[in-house]
Amino acid sequence: MSRTLLGFDFGRNRIGVAIGQEITRTVTALLTLPAKNQKPDWTGISQLINEWQPDLLVVGLPLQEDGGEQDMSKAARRFGNQLKGRYNLPVEMMDERYSSLEANMLLREQQVPRVKKNAHQYNDHIAAQLILQSWLDTQANKGSD
Repeated sequence: MSRTLLGFDFGRNRIGVAIGQEITRTVTALLTLPAKNQKPDWTGISQLINEWQPDLLVVGLPLQEDGGEQDMSKAARRFGNQLKGRYNLPVEMMDERYSSLEANMLLREQQVPRVKKNAHQYNDHIAAQLILQSWLDTQANKGSD
């Protein structure tokens, strides 16, 4: 059975979102939602949940280089708990170390100009794509062990 997944790169100002399919292990960056006063755009998230009907939500967990948690880790976990409570969907956390750096490198390779007014928004949903792809790859590796 194939599951549809939504991945989130949580931030206090913006939340990147990506969509994925478990059977094909493909992921597409969707968009970046604003977070106002450090609160997620629940209307926008609800619209995405209704449109895509995901079976599972994956939230990036920002960790320190040594794997320890930081202040944003707690905020991301809280966001994950809120998603689970609001939408009654399973939520998994995924280590997102270096996802923003990797997203910046990909954007540079694709020659997306950083001077673009909203260039930072590309970074957020590309980071969500990388987080969700990492989760899918991890699941595939678990199955082959």
